[in-house]
Amino acid sequence: MKKVINLRGFQIILIVLISAVIGYLAGSSKVNFALKNYKPILSVTSKNPPPGENLDMKLFYDVLARVNESYYDKSKLDAKKIEYGAISGMLSSLDDPYTSFFPPQQNTAFKTTMAGEFSGIGAELSVNSDNIITVISPLDDSPAQKAGIKAGDMILKVNGETTAGWDVSKAVDNIRGPKGTPVMLTVLHEKSKTPFDVKINRDTIVVKSVTGWVKNFSCNDGNCSEDASGKPVAYIRLSQFGDKTNDEWQSVVNSIHSKAAGKKLSGVVLDLRNNPGGYLSDAVFIASEFLKGGTVVIQEDGTGNQEPMNVSRVGTLQDEPVIVLINKGSASASEIVSGALRDNNRAKLLGETSFGKGTVQQAEDLDGGGSVHISVAKWLTPNGTWVHHKGLTPDIKVTYDASKSAKLKSGLDNQLQAAINEFIK
Repeated sequence: MKKVINLRGFQIILIVLISAVIGYLAGSSKVNFALKNYKPILSVTSKNPPPGENLDMKLFYDVLARVNESYYDKSKLDAKKIEYGAISGMLSSLDDPYTSFFPPQQNTAFKTTMAGEFSGIGAELSVNSDNIITVISPLDDSPAQKAGIKAGDMILKVNGETTAGWDVSKAVDNIRGPKGTPVMLTVLHEKSKTPFDVKINRDTIVVKSVTGWVKNFSCNDGNCSEDASGKPVAYIRLSQFGDKTNDEWQSVVNSIHSKAAGKKLSGVVLDLRNNPGGYLSDAVFIASEFLKGGTVVIQEDGTGNQEPMNVSRVGTLQDEPVIVLINKGSASASEIVSGALRDNNRAKLLGETSFGKGTVQQAEDLDGGGSVHISVAKWLTPNGTWVHHKGLTPDIKVTYDASKSAKLKSGLDNQLQAAINEFIK
């Protein structure tokens, strides 16, 4: 069952889930310049401003006419590119990286990403406060993750070309490509001063958004290990909120109950690390698994009107202790679920401060195959907290340590072990 979310007639999403992981790299052919074959690039069909608006487009059309007549390389004058560029430039004036225009190819790629299967390197992108292309998170087991790309990494160059001044759409155009082809990125790790080059081979990526297990553990002095006679702990990893998430979630939760075989779970670890978000209603669906009632999230529009979204169903994990794992790659819908469980006293947050994206986007398809994603509201946690640019601070701060994790005999990473220890200590 495809979960396309409509709220008040529109598809509502919580992150512009653009990734440098999809589609193919469109080749470009050089068009020989021949003045005798030159034709005007654009016949303007309408210059009328929107009704009731005082919008003077004279300057725009004056510049367009001058370019149309005088620009020396007529092969560069592409009407569709100029149209798309004008739209993107208009939206960029809002200084909101989440309000954006997707041309047809990128719109198709976006929808493919949300469906959970695409070709590319596997990294969700955004633009940070310094207008630098930044990785929100690499996808699990993706070429990007295997190449060492991390949440917070800044992409300074793509195939030797600087990304200065790029928006996310241009980054997608330049980074994506067909399976098996390489792309060279110049990357700067967060808190590092030395950028490095990394070549990543693109691949087909199938993203299963929900996985999980039940295992028995014993813990001693903070060190945990699997033990058949130990206490049962459930683990659920949620990597994104996409088209198949709710169905996959139900399947995993049913499996957890089956594997628990009637035994009471000592706790449930919900892993939202590096989860960039997705559909708003999916966040309500997931949070409702753990809550018996109440508010999951509050939407606030531009006039200050607030609309609470409440628990939407009867879940089956309403009594077990819960710890939610978060980090800097946990954004948007992930933060909604995390904030809802904490504010309703159902969970503690463990890990590192989350990304901090507190706006809701309305996605609408346009004529010609493109789409526009517009930030239409803030979202607040049930207690009224707006996480935008701040993120959620964990109740239990545990910084991920790769070297420490590699030494653990349990096979867990140090954050996950710390969560399990909270249940069993």
